[in-house]
Amino acid sequence: MKKALLILLMVSVVAAGVFANGQKDQKAGEPVTINFSSVSVPGDAHTEAMNVFKDEVEKLSGGSMVVNVYPSGQLFDQEGEQAAIKQGSVDMIYTSAPWLAEFVPYLSMFTAVYTFQGYDHMTKVLNGEIGKKVFQDVVDKVGIRPLGAFYLGTRELNLVEKVGPVHSPADMKGVKLRVPGSPSWIALGKALGGNPTPMAFSEVYMGLKTGAVEGQDNPLPTDKNAKFYEVTKYIVLTNHVVDSVWPTMNEKKWQSLTTQQKDWVMQGVAKAKDFCDKKVLDTEANILGFFKDQGMIIIEDPDIAAFAAYAKNSYMTESKDISKDWDWDLYDKVQAAK
Repeated sequence: MKKALLILLMVSVVAAGVFANGQKDQKAGEPVTINFSSVSVPGDAHTEAMNVFKDEVEKLSGGSMVVNVYPSGQLFDQEGEQAAIKQGSVDMIYTSAPWLAEFVPYLSMFTAVYTFQGYDHMTKVLNGEIGKKVFQDVVDKVGIRPLGAFYLGTRELNLVEKVGPVHSPADMKGVKLRVPGSPSWIALGKALGGNPTPMAFSEVYMGLKTGAVEGQDNPLPTDKNAKFYEVTKYIVLTNHVVDSVWPTMNEKKWQSLTTQQKDWVMQGVAKAKDFCDKKVLDTEANILGFFKDQGMIIIEDPDIAAFAAYAKNSYMTESKDISKDWDWDLYDKVQAAK
């Protein structure tokens, strides 16, 4: 334990030194340095987007700004980088609502079922006026500044043949839906109309095969990689959790930039967002053909409005412990923006 703490301290000191050197260089008239850390791995769309951001900022600034990219947890693990961005030990990371809800509690609603009803809805909200208000709350309460929202992927229902085609939450009554074993995930299962059944991810394949569970939910690439298509029959495009990651800068670093430099950064974020979103959307769209080739039935037109209404009532009644900190006025504005 002492050895682990010592290593963490050493990494933090090195990262802090990198950051401090960037500040020193700026004062000396040298290029402004932005150190961007992520635990995402090569091949992830948002990992590749880091380099898109780097190239655009360096090009726009004519080399007067330099972006150093550190993916794959080179500087910090996921918990460590969330602390580092607040401390100023690194300039930029990816964060998201679950990581920030501890400090801005209502943000937990952005990870709930049907807060967003598709990619277009999510990006319109988080990259629009509502997002500006949300991000400013993060600035005020956490001291870090989200600069936008990149698309991470969408969770869909995946069901065994016995369940039959599902078009509405009524069709999910009694369905043993696998969920991770935490209160928020159990609430998610209830919000979809199913009977939430906690099960470790490593057990899901056999659980579906034996009937211990009758369905599960994940982004489509996960369904493919885990070979759930071998033991299920239906994919229902419920789009019930539209996930995002937020490129975020330490607020002191942000305020140290000139107006022109901030503009270059935001242009870099916009280009990186377009790249990331398109890559994820293309992957999701093209992967449906694979499942069809495996003999699966894709339900492309479920009653999403009915699912969303059911979910909202579920969170307000049987899952009050999850929704007690939500800003319901803001929630209604989010829903009206779809």
